[in-house]
Amino acid sequence: MPPKQLRIGTRASQLALWQANWVKSELEKRYPGMEVTLTKIKTIGDKILDVPLAQVGGKGLFVKEIEEAMLRGEIDIAVHSMKDVPTEFPEGLGLHCITKREDPRDAVISRNVKFSQLPQGARIGTSALRRQAQLLKVRPDLQMVIIRGNVETRIRKLEDDNLDAVILAAAGLKRLGFTEKVAEYLDTDLSIPAIGQGALGIECRLDDAVITETIDFFNHPDTSYAVRAERALLKRCEGGCQVPIAAHGTVNGGVLRLVGFIAAVDGQRSVRGEVSGPVAECEKLGIQLADQLLGEGGKTILEEVYQREIGSPSHP
Repeated sequence: MPPKQLRIGTRASQLALWQANWVKSELEKRYPGMEVTLTKIKTIGDKILDVPLAQVGGKGLFVKEIEEAMLRGEIDIAVHSMKDVPTEFPEGLGLHCITKREDPRDAVISRNVKFSQLPQGARIGTSALRRQAQLLKVRPDLQMVIIRGNVETRIRKLEDDNLDAVILAAAGLKRLGFTEKVAEYLDTDLSIPAIGQGALGIECRLDDAVITETIDFFNHPDTSYAVRAERALLKRCEGGCQVPIAAHGTVNGGVLRLVGFIAAVDGQRSVRGEVSGPVAECEKLGIQLADQLLGEGGKTILEEVYQREIGSPSHP
């Protein structure tokens, strides 16, 4: 029997609230009479907005305080953007469901100019070293400007900071109704998405059988296989969500194809590869591709990135 009440922990950004409210509405549709409430929780990543994320301190910036509330029994589940979720969890907590993926691509917000048409030396706003590295690999003339804030804030920076373009995740723009502002969706061959981009994760106390059974229906198997492969690669590389590592898995007929990428921040050195295999081996495939990339030069690149940009791979 599902519980009569269920409490969802979420960040308070517009996108996070959209995601949590979507989960709330799906629960209420499936379980009429259930009282579902949202608890807004401010995370470290929400509090520090004047420093690039890569310099704040690595992993768990958008989930730590939410997980602490769950361990205290103040919330029952948490809804996360999968690209923000670390590969390690506090004891007793874990991802129980990964939802069907929205568009995983990156999108260009500009003055109706496509990426290939941007002028020499164009100023590009982005929050991710991953995007920065991949776009500089193709266009080393670009000037990358690190921007922070919610989706609306970043869109406004196009004008406020006199940028030529801003690069954002397509999924967030579609969920919030900003698709009319998109000049172009970048092909995943040009800009491989962040690990888990476009999917939502639902975290809970793993020993709470009532809650885990209640939310089972959210899990989308093909998305789960793909994201688990991507996260296995990330974990093997000891990377957080702000490291220039990208991976994108797709499933077709029970076969998983995984593409991975590691780059220096300036995009001038990079390694890329892909593997394929049965979905049941998704995590093995992620580890296999990670080892391949690390062995082909990715390890050296990441060591330099951590030293210069972030600190050390073990930084919390």
